[in-house]
Amino acid sequence: MSDILMPKATAVWLVDNTSLTFEQIADFCGLHPLEVKGIADGEVARDIRGADPIANGQLLREELDAAQKNATYRMRAQKSRHAELLKPAKKAPRYTPVSRRQDRPDAIAWFLRNHPEVPDSQMSKLLGTTKATIDQVRNRSHWNTGNIKPVDPVTLGLVSQLELDAAVLKAAEKKAKDDARKGIVSDGPTLRSAAETGLVDPAAQALARAANEPEPRHNPVADQDVFSGGVFSEAHADEED
Repeated sequence: MSDILMPKATAVWLVDNTSLTFEQIADFCGLHPLEVKGIADGEVARDIRGADPIANGQLLREELDAAQKNATYRMRAQKSRHAELLKPAKKAPRYTPVSRRQDRPDAIAWFLRNHPEVPDSQMSKLLGTTKATIDQVRNRSHWNTGNIKPVDPVTLGLVSQLELDAAVLKAAEKKAKDDARKGIVSDGPTLRSAAETGLVDPAAQALARAANEPEPRHNPVADQDVFSGGVFSEAHADEED
C-alpha cells in the first residue's frame, strides 16, 4: 500500500506535468492504471487540484528524471514529514495506580447501574480494565462481589468529569440512533395538560369563553394576593354574584 499523501492529487500533478506512463503513476500513487487513465481523460478527479510530490518532499527530482527516461523504472517515494505528522498517534493504555486498582470494580458497578448504555469497550478504555472483569462484575462472579458497591468513577479518581460526560453523551447518542433505526419509541413520561394538572381554573376558563376573551394565564402570586389580601378582581366578583 502506498504511503503517498493525497494520492489522487499527486496523480493529477504527475499526469499534467510529466511524461510518465499510466503504470508508473499508478504504481507510485497506489492507484489502478485505469483510474490514472480516467484522470488523464478528465473523467476522474476533475475538481481535484494537483499536488507536487517534489515540493512536499515525497519524491526526488532524480527519481522523476530517471522514470521519465525509462518506462520500466518504478519511482521510490520518500517519507514525508507532513505525512508523519498527519498519522494519528496511538494512545497508550490507560495506567491506573496500584492503590486505585481495587476501586475499578466499584466504578464498573456504577456504570452498569447508572449508564448501562455505555458499551464494554468504552468502559474498559475509561477505567483501564478488561471486558472479562466487566462481565464478572455484571454476572456477580467476581471474587470480591460481596464488597463491591457502585461508586462514581470521578469520585474514585479514575476518570475526569469531562471524560465521563463525553463517554455518556456518545453512548446516549448512539443508543438514540439505534432506537430510531429500529423504530423503537421511548416509553418515558410525558407532560400533562394544564387542565389535568389543575393549574388553570375551570371557572375562569368558562368566564373567558363567555366574554369571548383569551383564556387567562395562571398566576399563583396574583391568586395568593387576591384571596389573602381581601382584594377581589372583577372576574371573582362575578363568580361571587
